[in-house]
Amino acid sequence: MKTFKTILLAGAMALPLTATAYAADNSAPVQSDVVDSSGLYVRGDFGASYLDWATHNHDTTWTAGGGIGYQFNDFLRSDVTADWSGGYNIGSGATLYTTAVLGNVYLDWKNSTAFTPYIGGGVGYGWAQGPGFTNDSGLAFGLTAGVSVDMTSNLALDVGYHYRDIMISGVDPSEHQVTAGLRFKF
Repeated sequence: MKTFKTILLAGAMALPLTATAYAADNSAPVQSDVVDSSGLYVRGDFGASYLDWATHNHDTTWTAGGGIGYQFNDFLRSDVTADWSGGYNIGSGATLYTTAVLGNVYLDWKNSTAFTPYIGGGVGYGWAQGPGFTNDSGLAFGLTAGVSVDMTSNLALDVGYHYRDIMISGVDPSEHQVTAGLRFKF
């Protein structure tokens, strides 16, 4: 009986503490510093590009690009990008520059870490031009894979591999690119 009275007394003494905890649970929510994104984003990338062209010398140069897109949910986003690679030495004094504008779709694999792997693909139009080279243009497509890291709620670092092919008359110039960039979410 003494044990029962001790438990009853301890429960009675703890009752005011539970009322305080209950009152704290019913208080107004604390305002968070996290800003909800509208889904809209802009991106910019810079990296290295390797020209893989069967009939010409292979060469490496730099590439840069940018775009605007929309994040539909944690797993699906889409953007329109314009990318430029400059100054491939293709032999005989000829230099090749490539430009492509692509509409892309990405599948993000959102998980419990800060790293979000993704794959994607795009279709658009591309140009191959330069001194000593016959300018040409045609349908372009690209495939990509990479990982993004959320640095803040509105800024992500993106590192990826891109394969791009521009369908021109003759053998298509294709490029293998490794880029790093930033994606700013509004």
